[in-house]
Amino acid sequence: MELTDWIVILAITLMTIAFRCAHTPAGWSRENRARRLAGTRMLVQAACSVWAALLIVARCVFALDGLLGLRPTFQEVLAVVAILLACGCYWSVRGRRLLKPRRLFISC
Repeated sequence: MELTDWIVILAITLMTIAFRCAHTPAGWSRENRARRLAGTRMLVQAACSVWAALLIVARCVFALDGLLGLRPTFQEVLAVVAILLACGCYWSVRGRRLLKPRRLFISC
């Protein structure tokens, strides 16, 4: 896949997140709006992180020449991909929790 295709995929993903998270009811307090904004930001971070990890796997694993003369080993590339995927999963879980409405009463 060309780099343009990767950029289009990222743009579509970010637009989907923006349209899904843009709806906020008019009666929400500032705290709930701030939670929604933070959740949206975390979902965008997660999408960018997973996108970067997939781009590294698709383009760098097969061409380990590197950037500016750096030649990372296969294990270094896989470590970076694993870190990006872990961050993406963490931000996705935290973002989805922030998008849910807060519960008034929590039963034990």
